[in-house]
Amino acid sequence: MKSACISKFLAGSAAAVGTAEDRCRENETLSLDFKPVTFQSLPDIRRVLQMSPSLTCDYSIGGIYMWINYFKYRYCICRDTLFIVGVEENSLEKRAFSCPVGAMPLPEAIELLERYCGDNGLDMRFSAVPADRLSCFMAYNPDFKVEELTDWADYVYEIGDFASLSGKKMAKKRNHVNRFKADFPSAHLDPLTSDDVKEVKETLARWTQDEDIDMTSSTKVEELNQVFDVLDNIDIYRFDGAVLRSGGDDDRIVAFTLGEKINDTLFVHIEKMDHGVSGAGEAVAHLYASMMSNQYPDLRFLNREEDCGDPGLRRAKQSWQPTMLLKKYNVVM
Repeated sequence: MKSACISKFLAGSAAAVGTAEDRCRENETLSLDFKPVTFQSLPDIRRVLQMSPSLTCDYSIGGIYMWINYFKYRYCICRDTLFIVGVEENSLEKRAFSCPVGAMPLPEAIELLERYCGDNGLDMRFSAVPADRLSCFMAYNPDFKVEELTDWADYVYEIGDFASLSGKKMAKKRNHVNRFKADFPSAHLDPLTSDDVKEVKETLARWTQDEDIDMTSSTKVEELNQVFDVLDNIDIYRFDGAVLRSGGDDDRIVAFTLGEKINDTLFVHIEKMDHGVSGAGEAVAHLYASMMSNQYPDLRFLNREEDCGDPGLRRAKQSWQPTMLLKKYNVVM
């Protein structure tokens, strides 16, 4: 299947070992065995994700494990390559694969999935394929049909912009942060530890009730449930979190956030704040970026993930003026 295309891609791949024909013969003996994503599987998945060239949040522990119930994810690691099967972002009734990542050249991984689909009577369908992977899919099979997932693009920023708030484009954000600091001169950002979890959960529950969160939205309900799950298992997730407190006599939590570093990118999976406190959101985003930049000097990008079609989230993410909008696509044979 598609041996000419595969040979063309492998010939220029520094990661390829041996000849394309050798690997094609080896692939014929490989089989994919998908199984549930569990806490025990996270170390193996995390190791392979370090090989991913993509900046999209789908290739992070948070992007996978926090959404396993919603997208019904199952996984398989074969030849140091991560394969994930779940459902489409836009249609939870349609089975779909994520773009494979890891040591195996992408054309080989696609061929392996094509054989798996043929053996199991499944349609060949991929969801949330990053834009920079599309050319490989089309080279493999020009008949692939491509559909943009307009609500699922990732907003990516230079982390230095958040950490410094310098320049004209950050003027409004700088004003919000300065207002917050004027209102709360003793405010402080501290690392989020297991000792903070009980208070953070109680605070989040109160915010959820006070703000009358729309509990009819399946994505909002799932996201909120997963925030509590991350807090309950904070030592297993190994995220870097922070808590912003007001300081002073009425010292209380006004915002908290949790993120995950992969290579030069910080993925902000969770960011919650008291919307009744002016500037709390801007302040926690700024201070957290500064803290993480100091902790990890090699960080360059900040991925604040998708807006899921929510108009309010879209305006908020656009207001920070993203450096990149990482588009994603369904790819169907």
